[in-house]
Amino acid sequence: MFITKAPVEKVIELKNHIFILKIFAPEIASIIKPGEFLNVKVCDSNFPLLRRPFSVCDVEGDFIFLMFNIFGEGTKILANKHKGDLIDLLGPLGKGFNIEGDYDTAILVAGGLGVAPFPYFIRKIGNSKKIHSFIGGKTDKDIITYRMKNITISTDDGSLGIKGNVVELLEQNIEKLKSERIKIFACGPNAMLRKLRELCIRHNLNCEASIECAMACGFGICQGCPIESVNYPDKYLLVCKNGPVFNIRDVVI
Repeated sequence: MFITKAPVEKVIELKNHIFILKIFAPEIASIIKPGEFLNVKVCDSNFPLLRRPFSVCDVEGDFIFLMFNIFGEGTKILANKHKGDLIDLLGPLGKGFNIEGDYDTAILVAGGLGVAPFPYFIRKIGNSKKIHSFIGGKTDKDIITYRMKNITISTDDGSLGIKGNVVELLEQNIEKLKSERIKIFACGPNAMLRKLRELCIRHNLNCEASIECAMACGFGICQGCPIESVNYPDKYLLVCKNGPVFNIRDVVI
């Protein structure tokens, strides 16, 4: 784990206030794994006070990429960074995706900004596995396909792709996919993950999910990101320390 002030290389607006921040951070780039995250102090002042957690979207050489949308003052500050501005990074943090294993096809399920960790996932998995990406959003404006692969899309209003949510889209294709040895990897809103968890239990599917949560410290000191454990009733895990990636059956979402 490093604490470093890393210079911004560029800020790219993808669409509709969704941005990619490219940062020169060789120490972090050399060791971070898909699904791990950084806790970012967006500026040197005490406002905003708390760091923001961001999964690493991609890595190219010494550069890391963060994907975010403008949600509040912190992300607004990030969107207005310029080349050479320094950003205070803490990481890598957490437990990422286990991309190894006895499966042939990775099924990526992403809702909205939940696509963020998957470009790096795809880069790291290379040609060792087949990939199918199922991407959902409320409307076509919420669909992000940045560096994704073999994409099938759904929108709640039918403005792009199949009408319905992304878990319904996956279920429509699940019998065909089950003819392959598959493993599901997911990231998105908790409502999506709850539905996905039910599907995985019904069809006895292996799934790892990245849980979205506010994480103030990022490494378990503040105890501010508890999630209930299925295996240990009345016990709680920490999203920042034990996750953010969990076997989807092991936690109550």
